[in-house]
Amino acid sequence: MEKTTLEREILKKYPGTSPEVIDIFLQQLNTKDHEIERLNQILLNFQRNRFGQHSEKSKYVIADNQCQPSLFNEAEQEQDEKSPEPTPETFVTLVKGHERKKKRTREEICKDLPRTEVVYDVPLEQRIDKFGRPYKFVAKKRIRTEMIIVPKSFSLVDFYTNVYVSLDVDEATGKKHFIEAKVVPPVMKNSLASPSSVADVMTSKYVEGMPLYRQEQEWKRLGINIPRNTLANWVITSTQNWLMPIYDAMKESLLKEKAIHADETTVQVLKEPGKAATSKSEMWVYASAVRGTHPIRIFDYHDSRKGDCAKDFLDGYHGILITDGYSGYNKLEGVTRAGCWAHLRRYWHDAMPNGATAKNSKAVVGFEYCNKLFELEKCFVNLSNDDRRKARKRESKPILDEFWLWLQSFIPDNGSKLADAVRYSLNQKAYLETFIDHGEIDISNNQVENAIRPFVIGRKGWLFSDTPNGATASAVVYSIVETAKANRLNPYSYLLRLLTELPMLEENPSHEDIESLMPWNNFIQQNCALK
Repeated sequence: MEKTTLEREILKKYPGTSPEVIDIFLQQLNTKDHEIERLNQILLNFQRNRFGQHSEKSKYVIADNQCQPSLFNEAEQEQDEKSPEPTPETFVTLVKGHERKKKRTREEICKDLPRTEVVYDVPLEQRIDKFGRPYKFVAKKRIRTEMIIVPKSFSLVDFYTNVYVSLDVDEATGKKHFIEAKVVPPVMKNSLASPSSVADVMTSKYVEGMPLYRQEQEWKRLGINIPRNTLANWVITSTQNWLMPIYDAMKESLLKEKAIHADETTVQVLKEPGKAATSKSEMWVYASAVRGTHPIRIFDYHDSRKGDCAKDFLDGYHGILITDGYSGYNKLEGVTRAGCWAHLRRYWHDAMPNGATAKNSKAVVGFEYCNKLFELEKCFVNLSNDDRRKARKRESKPILDEFWLWLQSFIPDNGSKLADAVRYSLNQKAYLETFIDHGEIDISNNQVENAIRPFVIGRKGWLFSDTPNGATASAVVYSIVETAKANRLNPYSYLLRLLTELPMLEENPSHEDIESLMPWNNFIQQNCALK
């Protein structure tokens, strides 16, 4: 048997070395070469994560001794139900560089704020008593004062109701009968909060990413002194009292869709029962498909990443579920699973060494197979669902068959990134082929990953939530504003409409009332659309 160059070098340097020893040496050398290659891949991926595109596996958990404030869940963390609501007598007027004393009169405190009145009057036909005689006007009764916000401009609105008294004494009681106009209920009782002020705080926090302590500072610069715990009360109470029916209706509509995208990301909740503050919880996110009936985004907080969380949320759903390769989704029953080719493409991308080409790297070949499918999808984008299904069978299926055949032509080294890509491909094969038979779905899970991005970006600032209730409340607001954005609505205008209309429907709004407030309703589209 012909000796290799390396074997000849060994014998030249160490004459008389037995072939068995040389074989052992060469095996050890080969093992070390593989280990060096594996470590180089780890270093390359670390550099990519540190200086390039960030890995989806990044962890966002901090230790107990770190003191970063909870900016995302600050509303719930700062909430104090006993915190006194400011009155026109206790907050600062719009006078530059000057704070008035708390015990000044209302006229002094509010003299620089524009003011309007809303007067509710009793309908004319109701001002006639049982004897046919008209009621006599008595007085204009003050009901409340709300602070109305036109962005970065503050004013007060005083609400009154007219009170009427009958001219005759009631024979049964010996008293005169009083009537007054029905009053539209406030978004919060005994509070200066108005639909516009609460919508502004929510939009600034959940859309613009401005934590409450910064909003408090901004308001102070404008001459309004309202503490952050009061702003927190506005956000939490309004969410719990009025926004939950909208959230529930959005979820109900989502479960009627033919296809749903799902993904999950970590969130740290400090005060979770039975768990350490440094433990991870999960924010599950669901989105309707690009070709779905309605654009819907739902955030669902849970204290774990168990598949039971998705199983409970999707209970009774029998459509198509598009996900990554997380095994927790295997617990779902009655759904058709579809895989994500964008996720698979990242595996091949991570396996490519520097300077890799299709001639010297299997990872590049796998990456290019994925690219071919995505290029074809661009050609199919304007086709109907049925025509796209036929086009995929005609043009994408041959590429797919060739890809699976190519995977069998080599065996990657164990522990390498290339082995991870091959293993993911084979494990997800059944799900990755689903798109061929369903023209109504996309070949990637990018739809929900785009929906989850605002949450992930915000998490870099606020890092953690304080309690489960706070994380749940934040999930509700995030669902509403992200669904509004997906329907091309102005999030502030939509929140303003909800917080104005829902209090008038009181505690048990009808199905028709809720449907009239959905983001895709024609009236909402006309009045809350982005301008």
